[in-house]
Amino acid sequence: MTRIAIILGSTRPNRRGDQVARWVLDTASQRGDADFELIDLRDHPLPHFDEAVPPMFGPSVNAHTRAWAERLATFDGFIIVTPEYNGSAPGVLKNALDHAFAEWVNKAVGFVSYGVDGGVRSVQQLRLVCGTLGMADVGYQVSISVLTDFENNTTFVPTDRQSGALTKTLDQTIAWSNALAPLRTTLVTS
Repeated sequence: MTRIAIILGSTRPNRRGDQVARWVLDTASQRGDADFELIDLRDHPLPHFDEAVPPMFGPSVNAHTRAWAERLATFDGFIIVTPEYNGSAPGVLKNALDHAFAEWVNKAVGFVSYGVDGGVRSVQQLRLVCGTLGMADVGYQVSISVLTDFENNTTFVPTDRQSGALTKTLDQTIAWSNALAPLRTTLVTS
């Protein structure tokens, strides 16, 4: 069965992303067309990018990078849950993306973002990065406002619009992950 990782891209204390990522996982887990797993970047503390050779040129000599790459390799696609910090994605998420290469190639990626303006600028930048890593980013995304979608500014309360957008994002991510499977097989067997 298709395996999709939901990557929580914030490690900040008092983050709101854990609520959003849990909602994505709970919603996705009700489907029968893929298996979903949450990857919290707090559980994968990677140092600031410390590779002597870019990951695109082969396996790392660093144990932390090899462990991260092995974790990613088991998935067919990804949903990235990202905040927007100062008009961009968080550094810890960009760093996690930079620590791998082959494990991203020919896999689909969807986005769920949150921020003052719904996190859309974070996703704009992540689309460019993910495309450079050989990922296929899906068109639908979920945008969540920290000003209006959190009750008492603390508790995430998804709207019907966001639930519908999540369904479409999951649909596309799974479909594209399946469509790209022959390309991943070709890379492995070549």
